[in-house]
Amino acid sequence: MSEQKTFPPRAGFTDQLYAYDPVTQPQLFSHVIRKRSMAFLVDALIIFVLTAIAYVVVALLGVITLGLAWLLFGLVFPAVGLGYNALTIGGPNSATIGQRMMNLEVRMWHGGKVSPLIAAFHALLFWFSLVIFCPILLWALFDPRKRCLHDIIAGMLVINRP
Repeated sequence: MSEQKTFPPRAGFTDQLYAYDPVTQPQLFSHVIRKRSMAFLVDALIIFVLTAIAYVVVALLGVITLGLAWLLFGLVFPAVGLGYNALTIGGPNSATIGQRMMNLEVRMWHGGKVSPLIAAFHALLFWFSLVIFCPILLWALFDPRKRCLHDIIAGMLVINRP
């Protein structure tokens, strides 16, 4: 008869420890909410400027294509916002320009870098929560890792740059 192989028990999702602990590393979470708010204002201004430029480009393309490119007007803002977050948070610096100015960085809950796809998903969750139900952003006031609900869903956290 063949001998049965036993594998070591796999750790479940809830059994894994976070890479960043607010009890042993409080400096990583100090003033994160205030810094995130300031970073959001800077990033919103940058996205506004990039969106305005993109609208001008689409308008000019609309003239060239006899109005066909004007069908893209509704996609400009979502594309710019999601693209901005995907390229900056999912990029080598792991932070938007505003977050870098505030000395913050975004990491996955286990300590790894964020992929561009997850960064875009995180931005989509953020904008959805901001437009639909803003009070869920207040969750960060009660979370020991200063995460909002969209951070928890995406599996990310924002920390001070070590």
